[in-house]
Amino acid sequence: MNRERGIVIAVDGPSGAGKSTISRALSKRLGYLEIDTGAMYRAMSWLARESNLDIDDPLAVEQFAQKARVELQLDNGTTRVIADGQDVTHKIRTPEISMLTSKISALSPVRKAMMTLQRQMGAKGGVVLDGRDIGTVVFPDAELKFFLSASAEERGRRRFLELQLKGVDTSLEATIENVTKRDRQDSERELAPLRQAGDAIAIDSTGLSIDEVIAQMEKLYYKRISEKD
Repeated sequence: MNRERGIVIAVDGPSGAGKSTISRALSKRLGYLEIDTGAMYRAMSWLARESNLDIDDPLAVEQFAQKARVELQLDNGTTRVIADGQDVTHKIRTPEISMLTSKISALSPVRKAMMTLQRQMGAKGGVVLDGRDIGTVVFPDAELKFFLSASAEERGRRRFLELQLKGVDTSLEATIENVTKRDRQDSERELAPLRQAGDAIAIDSTGLSIDEVIAQMEKLYYKRISEKD
């Protein structure tokens, strides 16, 4: 497939695998646009909580998905997440929103609305999208797919340190437990469950630095580009 601005790179994996951090760095290295789909779903979850959405009411969910507006805006090299006109970049990074996101993202009307927007944003290529179903559902025709993972303990430790820096009061044990629970919810849901695409390249980042992971991805990117030409 010939795309106007380059190829589509899909980065999937479980919660806390470092997808956002690594995708952001990789996109900058390649001069590509990063589309953090996880942040988009987190924003939808934040809006759902603020509006007291009854997720068991199909009509309410349908109306919510049709009206909610989520945008990603680039501000001095930083991606800001805007939900119905409000900057929620930092508000969506809490354990509560993480757990709610797993439920909200399993709702068909929400996934349909987000998938349409994500496909529009990435149609011309030159993008790095990270999430849980990019290579399997959103862009099954992505030219390069990665499945980034790490042990639950390592992912919990990373998330715990991140939350500590943000002043969130939690424990390492509770964070690891939340990561494990999130894995189970994401893998067992009926709609677009977390799974590795058959043609995705698996990278276990346990014990690896961000630079080491990006180096692997960049090498595979240029190999893919040379094959494409």
